Amino acid sequence: MSTPSRKRLMRDFKRLQQDPPAGISGAPHDNNIMLWNAVIFGPDDTPWDGGTFKLSLQFSEDYPNKPPTVRFVSRMFHPNSKFVVCSILIVYADGSICLDILQNQWSPIYDVAAILTSIQSLLCDPNPNSPANAEAARMFSENKRDYNRRVRDIVEQSWTAD
Repeated sequence: MSTPSRKRLMRDFKRLQQDPPAGISGAPHDNNIMLWNAVIFGPDDTPWDGGTFKLSLQFSEDYPNKPPTVRFVSRMFHPNSKFVVCSILIVYADGSICLDILQNQWSPIYDVAAILTSIQSLLCDPNPNSPANAEAARMFSENKRDYNRRVRDIVEQSWTAD
Protein backbone atom coordinates (compact mmCIF):
# COMPACT_ATOMS: atom_id res chain seq x y z
CA MET A 1 0.00 0.00 0.00
CA SER A 2 1.49 3.29 -1.09
CA THR A 3 0.44 6.23 1.06
CA PRO A 4 1.84 9.78 0.99
CA SER A 5 3.93 9.09 4.09
CA ARG A 6 5.39 5.90 2.62
CA LYS A 7 6.19 7.67 -0.65
CA ARG A 8 7.94 10.44 1.26
CA LEU A 9 9.92 7.92 3.31
CA MET A 10 11.01 6.15 0.14
CA ARG A 11 12.19 9.50 -1.20
CA ASP A 12 14.01 10.22 2.09
CA PHE A 13 15.67 6.79 1.93
CA LYS A 14 16.73 7.26 -1.69
CA ARG A 15 18.18 10.69 -0.89
CA LEU A 16 20.01 9.31 2.16
CA GLN A 17 21.55 6.55 0.03
CA GLN A 18 22.55 8.82 -2.85
CA ASP A 19 23.90 11.75 -0.82
CA PRO A 20 24.48 10.71 2.80
CA PRO A 21 25.58 13.44 5.19
CA ALA A 22 28.92 12.75 6.87
CA GLY A 23 28.69 10.57 9.93
CA ILE A 24 25.11 9.33 9.68
CA SER A 25 23.36 6.39 8.12
CA GLY A 26 19.86 5.00 8.26
CA ALA A 27 17.61 2.47 6.57
CA PRO A 28 14.24 0.83 7.04
CA HIS A 29 14.21 -2.10 9.47
CA ASP A 30 13.32 -5.47 7.89
CA ASN A 31 11.77 -3.80 4.84
CA ASN A 32 9.34 -1.87 7.06
CA ILE A 33 9.51 1.67 5.69
CA MET A 34 7.74 2.97 8.83
CA LEU A 35 10.47 1.74 11.22
CA TRP A 36 14.12 2.68 10.67
CA ASN A 37 17.43 1.86 12.25
CA ALA A 38 20.06 4.58 12.19
CA VAL A 39 23.63 5.14 13.29
CA ILE A 40 25.24 8.43 14.22
CA PHE A 41 29.01 8.55 14.35
CA GLY A 42 30.57 10.86 16.91
CA PRO A 43 31.78 14.10 15.34
CA ASP A 44 35.49 14.24 14.53
CA ASP A 45 37.85 16.05 16.90
CA THR A 46 35.38 15.87 19.80
CA PRO A 47 35.15 13.55 22.80
CA TRP A 48 32.42 11.73 20.82
CA ASP A 49 34.87 10.98 17.98
CA GLY A 50 34.86 7.28 17.09
CA GLY A 51 31.52 6.54 18.74
CA THR A 52 28.80 4.66 16.91
CA PHE A 53 25.43 5.45 18.43
CA LYS A 54 22.37 3.48 17.37
CA LEU A 55 18.91 4.97 17.10
CA SER A 56 15.45 3.85 16.07
CA LEU A 57 12.95 6.02 14.23
CA GLN A 58 9.24 5.17 14.21
CA PHE A 59 7.12 6.98 11.63
CA SER A 60 3.34 7.30 11.50
CA GLU A 61 1.06 7.70 8.51
CA ASP A 62 1.02 11.43 9.39
CA TYR A 63 4.69 11.83 8.34
CA PRO A 64 5.93 14.32 7.11
CA ASN A 65 3.23 16.45 8.71
CA LYS A 66 4.16 14.98 12.10
CA PRO A 67 7.66 14.02 13.23
CA PRO A 68 8.80 10.48 13.96
CA THR A 69 9.48 9.12 17.42
CA VAL A 70 13.26 8.85 17.72
CA ARG A 71 15.08 6.90 20.44
CA PHE A 72 18.70 6.23 21.19
CA VAL A 73 19.33 2.51 21.50
CA SER A 74 22.92 3.12 22.64
CA ARG A 75 23.75 4.31 26.14
CA MET A 76 24.69 7.99 26.47
CA PHE A 77 26.24 10.43 29.00
CA HIS A 78 25.46 14.12 28.68
CA PRO A 79 24.65 17.10 30.95
CA ASN A 80 21.09 17.66 29.89
CA SER A 81 19.52 14.27 30.49
CA LYS A 82 19.50 11.07 32.42
CA PHE A 83 21.48 9.62 29.56
CA VAL A 84 22.03 12.36 26.96
CA VAL A 85 20.75 15.78 26.08
CA CYS A 86 21.57 19.12 24.70
CA SER A 87 19.74 22.37 25.28
CA ILE A 88 17.39 21.36 22.50
CA LEU A 89 18.07 17.62 22.60
CA ILE A 90 16.89 15.52 25.51
CA VAL A 91 17.35 11.80 25.66
CA TYR A 92 15.35 10.33 28.49
CA ALA A 93 16.34 7.21 30.40
CA ASP A 94 14.29 5.09 27.98
CA GLY A 95 16.27 6.56 25.09
CA SER A 96 13.49 8.77 23.73
CA ILE A 97 14.61 12.09 22.34
CA CYS A 98 13.12 15.53 22.85
CA LEU A 99 14.54 17.73 20.11
CA ASP A 100 12.89 21.00 19.13
CA ILE A 101 12.54 19.90 15.50
CA LEU A 102 10.85 16.72 16.72
CA GLN A 103 8.42 18.74 18.83
CA ASN A 104 7.19 22.32 18.50
CA GLN A 105 9.60 23.35 15.73
CA TRP A 106 8.72 20.48 13.37
CA SER A 107 8.27 21.25 9.70
CA PRO A 108 7.52 18.85 6.82
CA ILE A 109 10.66 20.15 5.10
CA TYR A 110 12.77 18.14 7.58
CA ASP A 111 13.71 14.73 6.29
CA VAL A 112 15.46 11.79 7.94
CA ALA A 113 18.90 13.17 7.09
CA ALA A 114 18.05 16.52 8.72
CA ILE A 115 16.79 14.80 11.88
CA LEU A 116 19.90 12.66 12.26
CA THR A 117 22.27 15.52 11.42
CA SER A 118 20.59 17.71 14.07
CA ILE A 119 20.98 15.04 16.72
CA GLN A 120 24.62 14.46 15.79
CA SER A 121 25.52 18.15 15.92
CA LEU A 122 23.88 18.66 19.30
CA LEU A 123 25.95 15.98 21.00
CA CYS A 124 28.76 18.50 21.37
CA ASP A 125 26.62 21.46 22.41
CA PRO A 126 25.41 20.80 25.98
CA ASN A 127 23.67 23.32 28.18
CA PRO A 128 25.02 22.71 31.72
CA ASN A 129 22.78 25.52 33.06
CA SER A 130 19.69 23.38 32.50
CA PRO A 131 20.85 19.95 33.61
CA ALA A 132 18.84 16.77 33.75
CA ASN A 133 22.00 14.87 34.67
CA ALA A 134 23.54 16.88 37.49
CA GLU A 135 26.69 14.74 37.56
CA ALA A 136 27.39 15.26 33.86
CA ALA A 137 26.62 18.99 34.08
CA ARG A 138 28.93 19.41 37.06
CA MET A 139 31.70 17.50 35.30
CA PHE A 140 31.21 19.47 32.10
CA SER A 141 31.44 22.80 33.96
CA GLU A 142 34.01 22.00 36.63
CA ASN A 143 36.16 19.18 35.36
CA LYS A 144 36.13 18.90 31.58
CA ARG A 145 38.86 16.29 31.74
CA ASP A 146 36.70 13.86 33.77
CA TYR A 147 33.66 14.69 31.63
CA ASN A 148 35.58 13.89 28.46
CA ARG A 149 36.84 10.67 30.06
CA ARG A 150 33.25 9.58 30.79
CA VAL A 151 32.19 10.43 27.24
CA ARG A 152 35.13 8.39 25.94
CA ASP A 153 33.90 5.47 28.08
CA ILE A 154 30.49 5.77 26.42
CA VAL A 155 32.21 5.89 23.04
CA GLU A 156 34.10 2.69 23.83
CA GLN A 157 30.90 1.02 25.03
CA SER A 158 29.28 1.97 21.72
CA TRP A 159 31.74 -0.29 19.90
CA THR A 160 30.59 -3.42 21.67
CA ALA A 161 26.99 -2.70 22.73
CA ASP A 162 24.16 -4.38 20.89
